[in-house]
Amino acid sequence: MSEFKKLVLASASPRRVELLQQAGIQPDRLVPANIDETPLKAEHPRSLAKRLSRGKAEKALERLNQDGEATDCFVLAADTVVAVGRRILPKTEMVDEASNCLRLLSGRSHRVYTGVCLFTPQGKLRHRLVETRVRFKRLSREELESYLASGEWRGKAGGYGIQGLAGTFVVKLVGSYTNVVGLPLFETVNLLTADGYKVHFNWLAGPGN
Repeated sequence: MSEFKKLVLASASPRRVELLQQAGIQPDRLVPANIDETPLKAEHPRSLAKRLSRGKAEKALERLNQDGEATDCFVLAADTVVAVGRRILPKTEMVDEASNCLRLLSGRSHRVYTGVCLFTPQGKLRHRLVETRVRFKRLSREELESYLASGEWRGKAGGYGIQGLAGTFVVKLVGSYTNVVGLPLFETVNLLTADGYKVHFNWLAGPGN
């Protein structure tokens, strides 16, 4: 096997691609894994994040096996869940969903869980779960209506993206900021380097290369 292995990201999320690029990592291939993300009955948000990240990684690995490429690749997947207590908030697609989420989050704390799953070229499974606590300010009617009009909530867990306009709602954050964006970089990089992926190779080229 060659020294430099490919990295396959089991996602089409631009946010996760951008976060990897921030760490100097360019995925060699994107293999979006469409799975049923419906929570199981009484499933804890932590368990859901772990289960979905593993399911996405397994789905992508299955596709790579069909193509005969799995032995040369690291397969990375992640799933982010936003919750208030045990209540899991949806990835909002309708404005009413986003409005309900933001009204619930207004003036209170919530938790963001991201499960990160990695299959190595040798077929080993590595897994991490990262938790961040976030507190929102109490949103005024104008703030709520303006944010809904922006459309930034679309497709976001909990109805917001912290890297955009909703960053102005955050009073306090305890834990990993990149976890809330969608991929905790510290834990992800540690998973990759522990199994021999050359995370720092591109750093050696210097800026602009």
